[in-house]
Amino acid sequence: MSSAETIESTPILDAETTLTPIEETNDHDHAHSHEGHDHAGHDHSHEGHTHGPVLNPECLREVKIEATTEEVDKAFAKVVKEYKKYAKIPGFRAGKVPESVVRRRFAAEIKKDVVQALLPERFQAAIAAAGVTPISEPQLTGLTLEEGQPLSGGAIFEVIPPFTINGYQDVTVPKPTVEATEEEFQQELKQLRESRATFESVEEERALVDGDWADISYTGHITEDENAAPLAGQNSLVEIGGAETLPAFTEALRGAKVGQELQVEVTYPAEYGEASLAGKTVAYAVEVKAIKKRNLPELNDEFATELGEYENLAALETRIREHLQAIKQRQSEQEVREALFAALNDRFPFPVPESLVQQQVDARLDRGLRALAQQGMNPDMMRKLDFGRLRTAQRDSAISEVKTSLLLDRIADAEELTVTDEEVDHEIYLAALQSREPVETLRTRLTQDGGLARIREQLRREKTASLLYQRLPAA
Repeated sequence: MSSAETIESTPILDAETTLTPIEETNDHDHAHSHEGHDHAGHDHSHEGHTHGPVLNPECLREVKIEATTEEVDKAFAKVVKEYKKYAKIPGFRAGKVPESVVRRRFAAEIKKDVVQALLPERFQAAIAAAGVTPISEPQLTGLTLEEGQPLSGGAIFEVIPPFTINGYQDVTVPKPTVEATEEEFQQELKQLRESRATFESVEEERALVDGDWADISYTGHITEDENAAPLAGQNSLVEIGGAETLPAFTEALRGAKVGQELQVEVTYPAEYGEASLAGKTVAYAVEVKAIKKRNLPELNDEFATELGEYENLAALETRIREHLQAIKQRQSEQEVREALFAALNDRFPFPVPESLVQQQVDARLDRGLRALAQQGMNPDMMRKLDFGRLRTAQRDSAISEVKTSLLLDRIADAEELTVTDEEVDHEIYLAALQSREPVETLRTRLTQDGGLARIREQLRREKTASLLYQRLPAA
């Protein structure tokens, strides 16, 4: 997946946007009522408390938000009327609570509702007049709101900063020609034969030697974690001395006989494919059930026809070579694209909105956690991860991905690239197949959560990246 396919879509704020206060003044009550507020499990200490995320000063813009005294009073009257209609206070019938009581009892909530009634529309008007497009949630500054007085204040937010792409056509990187090697072809054939191998028991009484396959049952536990679920398996095949066999298993099983029980302690490498075992030490109790011999099928026309619609072995070999070549070409293209993106980032430096960086860090972490879950990591193990360290580790890549996406968007504008409805429909169809849900159901969901816009955005970036790659001169 290219960097162009990883950035989350840029948010465009609408009239329903919630404006967040980031500072309090003597004239602005913090709209937070403690009456009736459930504090259970809520650490309400304000020590170290911030009212908004850190933003990049180089990408900040501010607009003034104002409303007349008449508009303020009208908004207060409307909100108070609603509160009076629905307020439930002991001693008063519903809808009969005196206005003075309503105003006193719900002062903070009323002011908060007035803010939300007045500000969004005026904020939209202010940014339209300023000709700016926020890409972060706006945060209020210096807001003054009192009945009988005009409203004044400001809103700060991040925007995509101005930057140039003049000369982007001249940015090039090497574009090598790649070919699958004979060694790679032979390795693919070998793996294909091994996938069709059969096993038969060795009847003679003897010890396990290299090349044999031990049929074992086992139980085990992770020594570092007493609460971890126990491990167990039956009829597991282990190749003695095999390239994929951990040395500890080979050393313990080599020389063992059928019926023998063994104690084996295995330390898995940190990069082990199964996340729940990576870097862990497991104490196993193993019993050898049988010695197996692996039989590989012969490479002939019969083998080829059993694999699929191949007339003979030659046709199968041709297909394998084409498959390997396609894989190498995709890998090469991906590497070239990444190099080109890095070159574009170096050629056109500009500040990146912090809100987009944090969105991208979130997206990268989300993908990483899903991958760990698929590899077997359970929620308890995930909760022990150092997320602060993980976020820091993702930051540089996230910045590069955000810059790449913004550059591709600007280049797409220059090239006047568009995405058709048919192309979007095709992506929805493929996604529906993968998620196993009806196309129209998926389309409705994507429409509601903004997913259609993200699909169109990603397709446009992919088109742009492909165009730039195709224009590169061959090495």
